[in-house]
Amino acid sequence: MKIAMFSTKSYDREYFDAVNADFGHEIQYLESRLTPETSSLADGFDAVCAFVNDQVDAQVLGDLSSRGVELVVLRSAGFNHVDLHVASELDITVARVPAYSPHAVAEHTLALILGLNRQTHRAYNRVRERNFSLEGLLGFDLYRKTVGIVGTGTIGAVFAQIMAGFDCRLLGFDPYPNDECRDLGMEYVDFDELLAQSHIISLHCPLTPQTHHLIDAEAIDKMRPGAMLINTSRGAIVDTRAVIEGLKSEKIGHLGLDVYEEEEDLFFEDLSERIIQDDVFARLLTFPNVLITGHQGFFTSEALTSIAETTLQNATAFETGEGTLHEVTPERIEPKS
Repeated sequence: MKIAMFSTKSYDREYFDAVNADFGHEIQYLESRLTPETSSLADGFDAVCAFVNDQVDAQVLGDLSSRGVELVVLRSAGFNHVDLHVASELDITVARVPAYSPHAVAEHTLALILGLNRQTHRAYNRVRERNFSLEGLLGFDLYRKTVGIVGTGTIGAVFAQIMAGFDCRLLGFDPYPNDECRDLGMEYVDFDELLAQSHIISLHCPLTPQTHHLIDAEAIDKMRPGAMLINTSRGAIVDTRAVIEGLKSEKIGHLGLDVYEEEEDLFFEDLSERIIQDDVFARLLTFPNVLITGHQGFFTSEALTSIAETTLQNATAFETGEGTLHEVTPERIEPKS
């Protein structure tokens, strides 16, 4: 199968080339993001491979369909950037990577928590300047703190296991409670109670119309004063402007982000020689109690291998009708064998 892979970095090529030795697909690596301006690059290909910040809306899907593309393989679990209804109408199959390494994201969540709490990023910079003062670096014990986990699917459950190791009290909010989390001692509560009781709130839910700006001004007002908020899920779950006001009022004591709702023009690129035009993001960078990473939670060798394997398995299953195809449809999400 001929596959045009958009938003490609050197590590994508390295891992896909290694895995593709067992599949034999013809892959064209493209550095460009998939947008209405670049979709013509898929001319003559059977499939496109898209990443989280690629644009797979009605306009792009229409152009891809006119060029003979029959399959969109996502090298991500999330699919909020795809217009599934239009894809279905155009008879374009969409497949995703439902799970790659939940440990990668869960462990990165812990890294943000520990970095913010013990302020290792600030301490590192101080020591490099030969400043060994501890003023302003005071943290707190995670031991027996209350951790609220919003979304207790695969990643949320792994994160719960990690925090149980710190002997934390676990609160969960999810329409589909997870028995594995209950076995860890997690108590499922309503959203408002989780906000009010949690010292740390960690977001692990998908982005849907129901979770868009789930953390808004009203939610922040219900938080425990000085709470730590962590988002390693999808940027638009958080209303960034409301969070900035929460930081200014000190209602939010620490903020850790690996995602940002307008990240498509920022993340995965080297902008060190440019002026950032996003005033909201620039404002976030001014707070000493904010730690931002550029959507790297997934970025481990194990995860990249798994992503490449499942993505190419999806392509093979579509092409041959054999194996498992992790198809995403407007009505349901299920693997097809």
